[in-house]
Amino acid sequence: MKPAADNRIDRKFRELKARGQKAFVAYITAGDPNPERTPDLVWALERAGADIVELGVPFSDPLADGIVNQLSAQRALDAGTTTQRVMKIIETIRAQSQIPLVLYCYFNLVYAYGIERFCLQAHRAGADGLLVLDLPPEESQGDSAVGSRLGDGSLRRICLVAPTSPAERIAKIVQKATGFVYYVSREGVTGMQEHVAISIGNRVDLIRKQTLLPICVGFGISSPEQARVVAQQADGVVVGSALVNRIAEWGGEKELPKKLEKFAAPIAKAIHGG
Repeated sequence: MKPAADNRIDRKFRELKARGQKAFVAYITAGDPNPERTPDLVWALERAGADIVELGVPFSDPLADGIVNQLSAQRALDAGTTTQRVMKIIETIRAQSQIPLVLYCYFNLVYAYGIERFCLQAHRAGADGLLVLDLPPEESQGDSAVGSRLGDGSLRRICLVAPTSPAERIAKIVQKATGFVYYVSREGVTGMQEHVAISIGNRVDLIRKQTLLPICVGFGISSPEQARVVAQQADGVVVGSALVNRIAEWGGEKELPKKLEKFAAPIAKAIHGG
């Protein structure tokens, strides 16, 4: 499927490249601590300097996520966050912001909702891309492919590359990707780490040989220092668990958006080269 000529993700990477900057991709779970607060958190992250926001669609069995994101998904579910509610959250965000939004989800959830229904509603609500963690390229052929029901390819398909993927496997994965490629910097699940993997630079170079798409690196990046190191080697840096952990800590506070903005701003500055 040929992607549409343009969307917010494409424009953002062009803008950043023109400024000589890398992308700060911020992850939070939609509906944590509750659905009403998520738009305020997205707007706060944008004020802090986030370039793209990944919204996790809460799921009861998030197999790729560590304990921080698992608990976040459970809080969102307990607060009444449904897939339909996530679509409404996106609409609310769009009333005040044009920041690129990527839905981070599991295929079981998309399949149960209805692939065509999910893709069309996400696009109409204002989402720009889908990152389906457990959908390998072999299982995304033909009419069942996520996003294939959108004839113009309006939703970008963000694909994951693992640190153990050989070159021939990477070539197969990135062939399905649009928007950007998400390189998982270490084996295992999401979660904060004390050190970044030393192999990131070599792995990013290997992926670059297979695609012209921007390459963003995530899993385990939790501080401005780590983000700065990764930004020197990739086109973007994904920070998730560190933000989600702060939402867990400050979730009951009125000043949550302001405190999250203050926490995220130094990370954005480090990624942007400040």
